[in-house]
Amino acid sequence: MAKTNEIFEEELRVEECNGKSSSKIGSFCSSPYVVCIAQKLMAEAMGTYFIIFAGCGSVVVNNLYDDIVTFPGICVTWGLIVMVMVYSLGHISGAHFNPAVTLTFSIFRHFPYKEVPLYMIAQIFGSLLASGTLCVMFDVTPKAFFGTVPSGSNAQSFAMEIIISFLLMFVISGVATDSRAIGEMAGIAVGMTIVLNVFVAGPISGASMNPARSLGPAVMTQNFKGLWVYLIGPPIGTIAGGFAYNLIRFTDKPLKEIAIKSSTFLRNPSSIRK
Repeated sequence: MAKTNEIFEEELRVEECNGKSSSKIGSFCSSPYVVCIAQKLMAEAMGTYFIIFAGCGSVVVNNLYDDIVTFPGICVTWGLIVMVMVYSLGHISGAHFNPAVTLTFSIFRHFPYKEVPLYMIAQIFGSLLASGTLCVMFDVTPKAFFGTVPSGSNAQSFAMEIIISFLLMFVISGVATDSRAIGEMAGIAVGMTIVLNVFVAGPISGASMNPARSLGPAVMTQNFKGLWVYLIGPPIGTIAGGFAYNLIRFTDKPLKEIAIKSSTFLRNPSSIRK
């Protein structure tokens, strides 16, 4: 998860405010900031598309062709495609590919609030497009369903989604938001976390960790069983994971000072701590 080039973006905003174009419409369309946002949204949509296409595609192929991919193969596929997309697009958009991750980054001031809805729309669009592609390419029978549904109770899957989403965001926070971490290892760390989570939670909840991952297949196949689990569980887990990492990264400070910083953080989001 590459860090956003804040200096460059600030320069783009300054140029936009200066209004160098005489036409308001032309100025908006040619604004470096608008172009930058458009590039980010395309990166998020494309990254999400390929993640869903490869990950869910492995599920479809495995179900239709006599378990040729195997469950371990599906786990590795999810991890590999996330890793590849992080290294391919992380320097452009930050490689969120997940509305829950985007929301958590914004809450902990690593991402601007105003761009959250745009990122979410791009991610859901990519998921819908990938799911539609799979539905066109394959005969998606109930046996070949590639969405996520609870295999047991909704409560069990809900708890599992919270836990694995917590772990995912905890790792992302460590490798992507802490300057002490080795940034070049972010893709590997996140990809391996996905593999581990799918191994553990795949047979129980489907190991979504991503509302867009579950929403796209559900809409395209009209199977909404237990969908609320995957729309609510991952955001709760990622927010908790982000909070946990932000708590322990300040362990060199007294607990009283941490509490003061936390309250200040909630009251004054403009004062960003690097």
